[in-house]
Amino acid sequence: MVTPKHASPVPQAATGEWPGRVVLVTGGAQGVGKGIAQAVLEAGGTVVIGDLDAEAGKACLDEWQAGDRAAFFVLDVAKEASVKRFVEGALRRYSRIDGLVNNAGIADPHNAPIEAMDWADWKHRLETNLGGVFLCCKHALPALKKANGAIVNIASTRAHQSEPHSEAYAASKGGMLAFTHALAISAGPVRVNAINPGWIVVDDWKKPSARKKPKLSAADHAQHAVGRAGIPPDIGALAVFLLSSQAGFITGENITVDGGMARKMQYV
Repeated sequence: MVTPKHASPVPQAATGEWPGRVVLVTGGAQGVGKGIAQAVLEAGGTVVIGDLDAEAGKACLDEWQAGDRAAFFVLDVAKEASVKRFVEGALRRYSRIDGLVNNAGIADPHNAPIEAMDWADWKHRLETNLGGVFLCCKHALPALKKANGAIVNIASTRAHQSEPHSEAYAASKGGMLAFTHALAISAGPVRVNAINPGWIVVDDWKKPSARKKPKLSAADHAQHAVGRAGIPPDIGALAVFLLSSQAGFITGENITVDGGMARKMQYV
């Protein structure tokens, strides 16, 4: 990986109020989700990760060595029974939920051309990426209300801009932004916000058997106004802030974290 020059610094997690606070992170065993979960741990909190990949989940616990401050449950966010078990398991173990990060979803943004796209594929993407957010909020909200907690939904810059043949992914992420501001009004004082990540490099944030060194060029980094592509701690730092009391007057918002790419004029 090319080391970018004159790049923005890597963020550090905020600390202070976190000991004893419990945060659920879906899709938390790899990539952006792992970066968020790790940021919660670094801030002093307790994290419960849910993921379909048991190998990746167990690898996180082995790597973090956080003792009782980290737990893993197998989770399929598209299935209500699985979501219910995940939330109930966290409550049995820790008796509280202070934060929920809805990160799990189908990461590949591309689908078949719309004329050829299978209805089942469309429904699967929407049920996972958007339906999973609904299910996790539905089951975690009673505990979040008791703790005066907060929710962070991980959307995407693709909610605002697209490549060809990405309709299902864009629709799911755009729907997530609308769901975010609607739930913020319904669920208050529980705060609900969304993060729109841009290009986040996750090659070295995967489970050990899939981990590899990122291969980015100087041109890849130079596309970003900050001088580098993103990494999971960029999203983790903002998630920790939005979950904390420092963001106590922020709700219903979606915040783009893309190194400035969405603000850059593009010409062919």
